[in-house]
Amino acid sequence: MSNIRVLVVEDEPLIAEDIRETLDNIDFEVSGVAYDSDVALYELSSNTPDIVLLDINLGSDIDGIDIAEIINRKYQIPFIYLTSYADRSTVDRAKHTRPMGYIVKPFDERDLFTTLEIALFNFSQTQPKIELNLEHVNTKLLGKLTQKEFEILTSIFEGKTNRQMADEHFISLNTIKTHVKNLYDKLDVHTRTQAITKLRDMSTFHAS
Repeated sequence: MSNIRVLVVEDEPLIAEDIRETLDNIDFEVSGVAYDSDVALYELSSNTPDIVLLDINLGSDIDGIDIAEIINRKYQIPFIYLTSYADRSTVDRAKHTRPMGYIVKPFDERDLFTTLEIALFNFSQTQPKIELNLEHVNTKLLGKLTQKEFEILTSIFEGKTNRQMADEHFISLNTIKTHVKNLYDKLDVHTRTQAITKLRDMSTFHAS
């Protein structure tokens, strides 16, 4: 629950399973795997992730670029294309959806992690800037955030992974996960994206 939740939309089951095994680690967990557009749309609506890995060719009328447009319109979460297609027409069509990354298959584990990390950071930079104030946030919550929880929340808002936060705050990964879980409970959210949205809503009148 405290890891970064990734929805994998990939129509080749072997590749999808390989991605799942690669991502299920200390920073990321797979929230769901969708082999077609219908399942992808269901997962987005019922089990919204923090970020989406999106294959372009899904063998249906709705492809990954169509799903990206729906993500932009309804969910405002980051996504990365993961595809075998690098031809000019596909890239031109894809770039208009403003992806946070574009990985061409075959890929290696390092490419995947690096692209995810950069995507989360870049997405955080596209969000409206707000003034983060612990005292103000706590006036909106029944369960008050501690100073350390607020610092972790600020790091989440900046798009940092669990590993980056552990290094930054000089505490263990398990302690980071405990803080994140407590944050989710106090904010009544289930994902980082929801936490960021709620923080922004609570800080509306403190915008810079």
